[in-house]
Amino acid sequence: MDDKVLELVYQEKLEEKLLCYMAEKYNIDYMTAMSLYYKSELAQKIHEGKYGIQYLDYKVLVQILEDTEPELFSDIG
Repeated sequence: MDDKVLELVYQEKLEEKLLCYMAEKYNIDYMTAMSLYYKSELAQKIHEGKYGIQYLDYKVLVQILEDTEPELFSDIG
């Protein structure tokens, strides 16, 4: 496996953990968590690998999402 493939696998696992955590934390289904996450600027930053943000813990990333894009969570919980 080359570095790009490893990075993609890592990113997929990170997003899976992040989405499961969001669903559990907010008592929402997985599809709703996906919808919220993939609308976010954070998702784009992780996808692009900006600032090395993709290497932070998934719980920290959810907190960053809550702090920087609270409007995503305004209709839930």
